[in-house]
Amino acid sequence: MTPAENLSGYFPAIVCLICDSPIDALVALCLPRDEAMLLVTTSWRERDAGCLVATVHGGRSIAVMLTPEGRWAACNAFLDELFATPQEAARRLDRLLRRGRHGYVGYLGRATGVA
Repeated sequence: MTPAENLSGYFPAIVCLICDSPIDALVALCLPRDEAMLLVTTSWRERDAGCLVATVHGGRSIAVMLTPEGRWAACNAFLDELFATPQEAARRLDRLLRRGRHGYVGYLGRATGVA
């Protein structure tokens, strides 16, 4: 099933670095600052904007996620298949992680934040 057929679901994301703001995290992942600012301000309309997803030049999917500590994880997102449950996405994440890396499971809702 392609993401176009299923616009919502859980996905694995591998952390690249931790930042103090979502804009800093998006820019660190090579999203232009003006696009990062637009994505963040647009997300303010959402009730729970703890996860923002975008596609950078070249088609690479990225996500920034609010961590339990209140910082923002800049991540490479794996949106090639979306999972129905967070447990399924966590199993896929476990297979993607290499020694010393960590990640999160994100949720992509119908109103996507893809830029």
